Amino acid sequence: MAQICKNLNEIIIQNCYQDLPGLITLIDAQRNLKSVLFYGSKNKKGSKGTPCKNLGNALARKGNMINVLHLDSVSIIPPSFLTSLINLKDLSIFNVGNYGDTSEEIKEIKQYLIISEFPNLQYLDFGLPCFKELAMLILKTKGNILYVDVSINNKNAKDVGMLIKAIANNCPKIKGLSTHLELRDFINVKLLLLNCRYLGCIKFDSLEDSFVNFVNENDNTGDELLDILTKFSPNSLTDISISGCWKYSIEAFERFFDSCREKTLFYFEIIPSNINYITQDHIVIIRKFIEEGVIKSCRFPSN
Repeated sequence: MAQICKNLNEIIIQNCYQDLPGLITLIDAQRNLKSVLFYGSKNKKGSKGTPCKNLGNALARKGNMINVLHLDSVSIIPPSFLTSLINLKDLSIFNVGNYGDTSEEIKEIKQYLIISEFPNLQYLDFGLPCFKELAMLILKTKGNILYVDVSINNKNAKDVGMLIKAIANNCPKIKGLSTHLELRDFINVKLLLLNCRYLGCIKFDSLEDSFVNFVNENDNTGDELLDILTKFSPNSLTDISISGCWKYSIEAFERFFDSCREKTLFYFEIIPSNINYITQDHIVIIRKFIEEGVIKSCRFPSN
């Protein structure tokens, strides 16, 4: 293949657990390699395996060509090759299955994210708790980021607010954002909405499911977020998902939906959580605005 196929734009690699000389030769032979995608490429459960160092070196040699990189696992390749991808536009890194992935490997990839620079980055999709590192990465872009998605299971993650601020101050063209929030980060959403006037889709899940029981039953913790969305959302924002573990008053719910009458919400979702504060009264309000045509499509937890 390396002798015949020299102009591949995309290489999709599945179930790669070790350096493969033929694959490395194929990559080296390419003249216009734009996209490299690793799927199911993690060490088998119960085996440590060896990161593909030579494969990483081959990708580094094509670093100025590659625009798209997808990794299912941080244990596939030593992350040092990331610094060579100077023209990267689309980056997605996950930790699927956690097979062979260790905290040391995640720590190492964080270190390389800090020193990497992807000035032309447009799409960022992460399944790792790297809020601080992604914020620092965004600070070094040219303002062309369109979509950011950071979805994690680690409720102990930190520096979420730092990421929101970095996006608000450096991503004026962003159209979609999906991430987690803590209660103290609601104020950063205001800055985001004021600065990012092309936002069409947002998804804010909670990092604090396990701490919901400590919220006073009389505290409508989600009203601050709803009021910020009510007052500062751009007209382009018509796809909104918010966590069901934040408490919302009926009054704040109605104010928010009333503010959407002129633009119509194409999609509204209450994200399910371990503890759900969405009551039948909230659902009645949602259905009312669906009937009035303010909400076109909706998803909410059943009680």
